[in-house]
Amino acid sequence: MPKAPRHLSRRESARRPRPARLASGLARAAGFLLLWLALHGAAPKDLPVGVLAAVTAAGLSLRLLPPSGRRLDLGALARLALAFPVQSLRAGLDVARRALSPHPKLAPGLVAVPARLPEGTAREAFHAWYSLQPGTLPVAADAATTLVHALDTAQPVAEDYAAGEAAFAALAREPKREHGNG
Repeated sequence: MPKAPRHLSRRESARRPRPARLASGLARAAGFLLLWLALHGAAPKDLPVGVLAAVTAAGLSLRLLPPSGRRLDLGALARLALAFPVQSLRAGLDVARRALSPHPKLAPGLVAVPARLPEGTAREAFHAWYSLQPGTLPVAADAATTLVHALDTAQPVAEDYAAGEAAFAALAREPKREHGNG
């Protein structure tokens, strides 16, 4: 008599290497190894330690942040990376101009802006990136709104935030689906 199929628990299922999980783990391990090589150097005698560190970091990252199925859009990443220095320089010059002015025109305060990114990792990553822009700092958020501290609330803070959020949201794209799979 044939045995009934055994159903795996969630924990057992997570431990099984699936192609997507394996591919994500290999990509993460490669990224961690590149980071290790950049920080430590490529001395052949130290490479086994780097490989071990990269595999360990990849395993921990898979446990802490499982693959989502979304793909990083490299074109959007390039656009964001190229736009960041220009935006940062523009904002930095504005802050310097205000700081060096004998009569600075400041209107510091909090601006409530609608949050379009879902709560969680994506929004937190965007806030970390956005906080690098001089003159603005996300200080609090709930499900629908983010409070941004600005040096000058007369500036288009909400519009700049929305544009940055849209550029950041473009980084993650949904995987393409096969025809007939919904």
